[in-house]
Amino acid sequence: MRNLIFSCIFFIFNSSILLSIGNLVVSGRCPEDQRSLLLELRNNLTYKSDLSVKLVQWNESVDYCIWKGVTCVDGCVTGLDLSDGLISGGIDNSSSLFSLRFLRILNLAFNRFNSTMPSGFERLSNLSVLNMSNSGFGGQIPIEISSLTGLVMLDLTSSSLFQASTLKLENPNLTTLVHNLSNLRVLYLDGVDLSAAGSEWCKALSSSLHNLRALSLSGCSLSGPLDSSLAKLPNLSEIRLDSNNFSSPVPKEFADFPNLTSLHLSNSRLFGEFPRRIFQVSTLQTLDLSLNMLLQGSLPDSQFNGSLQVLLLRNTNFSGELPNSIGYYKNLTRLDLTSCNFGGSIPNSIEKLTQLTYMDLSSNRFVGPIPSLSLLKNLTVLILAHNRLNGSMLSTKWEELSNLVNLDLRNNSLDGNVPLSIFHLPAIQKIQLCNNQFTGSLNELSNVSSFLLDTLTLESNWLEGPFPSSFFELRGLKILSLSFNNFTGKLNLDMFKQLKNITRLELSSNSLSVETESTNSSSTFPQMTTLKLASCKLKKFPDFLKTQSLLNSLDLSDNELQGKVPLWIWGLRTVSQLNLSCNSLAGFEGSPNDLSSRLYLLDLHSNVFEGPLSVFPPSASYLDFSNNSFSSVIPPAVGNYLASTVFLSLSRNSFEGSIPESICNATSLQVLDLSSNNLRGMFPQCLTQRTDNLVVLNLRGNALNGSVPNTFPVTCSLRTLDLSGNNIEGKVPKTLSHCRQLEVLDLGNNQIRDVFPCPLKNISTLRVLVLRSNKFHGRFGCHEINGTWKSLQIVDISRNNFNGSISGKCILKWKAMVNEEDYSKSRAIHLRFSFFKFSSVNYQDTVTITSKGLDVELQKILTVYTSIDFSCNSFDGQIPIEVGQLRALYVLNLSHNSLSGEIPSSIGNLSQLGSLDLSSNRLSGTIPSQLAKLSFLGVLNLSYNLLVGMIPNGPQIQTFSPDSFAGNPGLCGAPLAKKCKTTTHSTSDTRFSESSSAANADWQFIFIGVGFGVGAAAVVAPLMFLDVARKWSDETVDKIVLVILPLMGYVYLTSSERKVEAEEDDSEGEDYIAVGYENEESEERSAEFEGPYCVFCSKLDIYRKKVIHDPRCTCVRSPSPSSSHSTFL
Repeated sequence: MRNLIFSCIFFIFNSSILLSIGNLVVSGRCPEDQRSLLLELRNNLTYKSDLSVKLVQWNESVDYCIWKGVTCVDGCVTGLDLSDGLISGGIDNSSSLFSLRFLRILNLAFNRFNSTMPSGFERLSNLSVLNMSNSGFGGQIPIEISSLTGLVMLDLTSSSLFQASTLKLENPNLTTLVHNLSNLRVLYLDGVDLSAAGSEWCKALSSSLHNLRALSLSGCSLSGPLDSSLAKLPNLSEIRLDSNNFSSPVPKEFADFPNLTSLHLSNSRLFGEFPRRIFQVSTLQTLDLSLNMLLQGSLPDSQFNGSLQVLLLRNTNFSGELPNSIGYYKNLTRLDLTSCNFGGSIPNSIEKLTQLTYMDLSSNRFVGPIPSLSLLKNLTVLILAHNRLNGSMLSTKWEELSNLVNLDLRNNSLDGNVPLSIFHLPAIQKIQLCNNQFTGSLNELSNVSSFLLDTLTLESNWLEGPFPSSFFELRGLKILSLSFNNFTGKLNLDMFKQLKNITRLELSSNSLSVETESTNSSSTFPQMTTLKLASCKLKKFPDFLKTQSLLNSLDLSDNELQGKVPLWIWGLRTVSQLNLSCNSLAGFEGSPNDLSSRLYLLDLHSNVFEGPLSVFPPSASYLDFSNNSFSSVIPPAVGNYLASTVFLSLSRNSFEGSIPESICNATSLQVLDLSSNNLRGMFPQCLTQRTDNLVVLNLRGNALNGSVPNTFPVTCSLRTLDLSGNNIEGKVPKTLSHCRQLEVLDLGNNQIRDVFPCPLKNISTLRVLVLRSNKFHGRFGCHEINGTWKSLQIVDISRNNFNGSISGKCILKWKAMVNEEDYSKSRAIHLRFSFFKFSSVNYQDTVTITSKGLDVELQKILTVYTSIDFSCNSFDGQIPIEVGQLRALYVLNLSHNSLSGEIPSSIGNLSQLGSLDLSSNRLSGTIPSQLAKLSFLGVLNLSYNLLVGMIPNGPQIQTFSPDSFAGNPGLCGAPLAKKCKTTTHSTSDTRFSESSSAANADWQFIFIGVGFGVGAAAVVAPLMFLDVARKWSDETVDKIVLVILPLMGYVYLTSSERKVEAEEDDSEGEDYIAVGYENEESEERSAEFEGPYCVFCSKLDIYRKKVIHDPRCTCVRSPSPSSSHSTFL
């Protein structure tokens, strides 16, 4: 656009010169000084003659008007173009340049003048076009330029990419500069430091430059807000205001420019809702709003401007679905929606954008299949990476996209076979399909001898079969990544010699057996920059590595390498990443001295190295020596070797002695893991003082003693502090509350004697709190602290001396346990710390929990894993009913306390609960039937309480071991061997039966029973001994029961009917209410229905004509009146 405008203006003013030059000369001829002035200018300029393409061709023997860069009209020099001449000096206020008074066009762009801009421009009063962009001039723009009232185009662009010092406008400021330039149509001041507020610069332009058509003020340190006064410039067609700090919304008046063709507002800290009306400006061709992450908006779902050619919304907060009406952008050539919040499916109408050459929809939330793109025949770049797309790629006829150069579908869920036609596209250079679910084999691929394809990434799929031999025909291949698939068979590295241009080869984690080449052929192997052969069953170091002079990253981890690390590997001076972990390496050949200063990542973990540790590369950022057999002491001066180290892990070795004080000199350390060694001595005080940069400190599993110093700084950056499994005493330091970013705190298995650490309540980021196995005491909770642990997901205060009741209001503040998360979305998210910005290397937190009575170490803590363990304390009172609101809870352990009362039925709301341990308390009552509905429950322990009644039936509860219910004599039913008994009642005895033993009976219930018995006797006794009263009583009871029992589905025989039956059937002498329902089909009754039917086991069918007996119910005799034992159903 800029070049087009410049060319148009150049043509217009060259034409106008022909008409007006006669007024400037006498008799149609210019003064004879034009040649001499040009020669004088050339002689004073500083430039390199061997690189100049203009000045060196100024031949004095030919007419100066045909010199390159010189334009004349009737002998007058009207145009001078010395751009791109590598001129470094020679123009000041006395330069002969300013004597060329007929100049209309002056172009000094892209030179290397390293001085302030001269002020002699006022002598060039006829200038119409002045282009000084990136010419190397710096400092203040001279005020004399403001006197060039004939200027139509002014370009003073000043980019730091092309010149050492940039221009600025202070005195004069922008208002002064443009005040007299009323003819200006094009103004480019990109990179010039204007430092002006929105109301100032907007009004300065709108009040003076009424003819302005193109405005470019990118990177001018302008501030906002954007003022609507710009709309007073009706002729504006190009607006470029990128890379400023407006911090304001986009004015809706921008939709009122009738001739607007180009609007560039990228990287300007815009926010608010973008006006939809701007999309409807009929002349708009280019809209760039990228890199405004707070700018919201959506694409209008209607027929809109069909002139749009470029739409760039990269890194904005635009959201919603792509409307079907996007197909109306028929002239669109470039569409970039990277890193927005668009979702839904990609509409089929996108295939109507037949002019598209570039489409990037990556890093959004698009779902569903990829629509057909077969009609996008002009497409050169297609990027749909980092979405949630699924389905196959078969909807598109890829062979139709003959212009496609770059295909990037990484990080989706695409499946099916990889279409082989993409390998035959004539222009294809990059195919990136990694991190999907593609299946099948690529063995059918043939005749793909492409020299253009340079990148092929297929890692992290489900591809299988032998290594595709056709890949060796891709002679232009530079990057080949096939890691994390299931390719099988043997593969000799010698085959890759055919790929002369290969620089990056990744074959890790397949089922390949990679064989190394012979020693004498190593010199012909291509020079690699990245080689990843993890899990390739390598048995020795490849010999060709000795001759690799460009190798940057080498991964030979998880192989079968044994013996010692060869000495020559330290001679690879270009290697920056070396991973030899998970092998059986036992030492080094010679002493690894003079290590490369480029080596910043060294991973030797999980080998069998032993003895003292002495390998410390001078510039290493990542050092992992964990899980070896290194012994002796940590070198006393270790901190002096770690000036650049960000990550250091010496865990799971046999180091002994104390932690050297020098480790505090490693000021760059963010992760320090010395866990699981034999370190002793006092806790180093300097470690807590240096936590302004330290993010992870893990000293668990040692024998450190003393107390933790109370010296955590206000700038503490700790996210993980793990001191568990030591002999630390004293109290929890109060200054630990300064660590406002703390996520994991594990002080378990120490000798800390303190009350609950209430000051930590102010750390809202805390996710894991472990205080288990210490000497904490007192009540749990902090009533006087206002902070909440809204992110808390694991709480373990077991094996202490906490007492009192458990506060329901307190646990409800743990919102991470209250709110159920989308498990399908969050299952793979772990607590971890990424300390390399552009790397996948990170630190994984671990924590020890109790499950099934055993201590289990969680190597990776899922952000959705939630646990409460209050076991082995002295808590009393009832289990708070609020625990039923912790719907995301997975583990609940309240065992070995003194909790009483009933089990809250609200626990049945915990649908994610996988482990419940309430054993060894004094809980009473029945087991809530809601517990039987917990389908995810894998661990249940209710043993050794005072529970009574039948164990409820459910899909899982009967599958638990009887040990889960042991120690509750009043419980019955499966899985216990004890069956629940059923009690029947006679008409003259209405006692309740009881299932709990007399030994466990509560005295309160005994007194109630005695009182009830005495009262009943006073009423019943007279009725039993007086015939008249007994008869009246029987008739009254019969009338009442005959009304009630049939409604409940039971049949009842009156006293008179029972007498008749007793006379007819002398064999039946049972003392219970039985039903002998006789009919003509009684002889055909099944054996399972034979026997007496009692009201407790029988009911009428839905027609109330037939008795139905529950075969699972047992009719038993009523106990004798003298029995002192009763049973509850």
